[in-house]
Amino acid sequence: MLAEPTVTVLGPDPVHRKCVLNGNAFQQDAITSLNGWQYAAFYSPLSPEKPEPLYVHVARRKLPSSDWQVLVLDDYPQTVDDGHNTVQMGICSGDGTIHISYDHHCDILRYRYSVRRLAKYPEHFEWRADLFSPTLDYLPGLPSTHKHFGYVTYPRFGPMGKDMFCSFRDGKAGLGDDHLYVYKSDAGRFYCVGTHLTGVQSNPYVHGMDYRNGRFHITWVYRGFVHYEGWDDPADTKHKQQAGPNGAENNHNICYAYSDDDGSTWRNSKGDVIASLEHGDTIRNDSPGIVVFDIAKGHGLTNQESQAIDQHGGVHVLNRDTMDGGLFWKHYYRSPADGVWSQRAICPVSGGKRGRLAISKGGDLYIVLPVASTSTIKILKASKQSNYSTYDGVWTGHGLSGEPLVDIPRLEHDNVLSIFLRADVTTDPEKKDVVVLDFVL
Repeated sequence: MLAEPTVTVLGPDPVHRKCVLNGNAFQQDAITSLNGWQYAAFYSPLSPEKPEPLYVHVARRKLPSSDWQVLVLDDYPQTVDDGHNTVQMGICSGDGTIHISYDHHCDILRYRYSVRRLAKYPEHFEWRADLFSPTLDYLPGLPSTHKHFGYVTYPRFGPMGKDMFCSFRDGKAGLGDDHLYVYKSDAGRFYCVGTHLTGVQSNPYVHGMDYRNGRFHITWVYRGFVHYEGWDDPADTKHKQQAGPNGAENNHNICYAYSDDDGSTWRNSKGDVIASLEHGDTIRNDSPGIVVFDIAKGHGLTNQESQAIDQHGGVHVLNRDTMDGGLFWKHYYRSPADGVWSQRAICPVSGGKRGRLAISKGGDLYIVLPVASTSTIKILKASKQSNYSTYDGVWTGHGLSGEPLVDIPRLEHDNVLSIFLRADVTTDPEKKDVVVLDFVL
């Protein structure tokens, strides 16, 4: 069993909203670390007495246990009650820049970045909002007129060696594509790699994008599109509803591809080339060999649950399906030895909230699962020694909600499992805080 975690508070969560903005599975990343410092991004009001508008808050602390320093980007008010409009953060290790993107659901790009060297030499900088640019509608190095910047949803950042990748969807639920960019630290600018995932009468929903040992991994499901009245009207906003004709019941198939040249050339699980982005190719629904589990619509698949890559290149995916009779969380796994995929049921699904996978420094798999009905978080462990064949409960916590996010670099480097969540405030059951739970493994 895990020892009880250390809990630190980032700030108050905006509980007056219908939709949750802090702690959603598709936030890559809201918490991360570099060079002995940890960073987190979240929405919060300026004061408890004035719940609106919300502002992006960015926090940092020196590890292992210094106090959080929090700055507020108070020049951009967030007012839309939509759970898609989260904040994402990325850090480029090569030049120490911190990148933030926020408040999107089929909207114009909203992005800002910090001065260079900020995360490379954090002790040299006082933590202030003016370290960041104003909100931009473009990525540095590309014009605001770039064709994909006008209809952005689900931005993602992630490390790519000394550089950093960025991706996002354009198009609406069930009818969109994913585009890939790379920020080059030596040039201080982004380059457009291309459209790596194209949805044909559908859109891809990505579990995760991870770059490890020179290989770029991506897994996803497709959501088929259901036509509805007004779907082709440029002014249509029905697709922004939290539920509707293009919901999760149309999710199908678990797919996988990888790249060994920073996202330019993509291969299927067998190693066959399926797309060369520099030649204008893209991965389509009918690209050969991308479907690793054939799961039809209406069988419980959710979108954007979780992906983790272990130190040997094994691919781990968390999702759920009803293929075994009930709705079970499943561990889908690709062995790095032979590229063969397997699947195992973990436990019955408890509600609609999505879980998280993370790999420890020793290669063990940790599965963080929310039980929404009881505000409970469960942590399970699948050991590397068992070839990830059993799932043992190692901790249960109460008064916790949201979809857990994990600081992957800290887990791998320090063997500390830092989980970003929302926690009940014991003195007032109507309030919640955004917190970080630290488990020393």
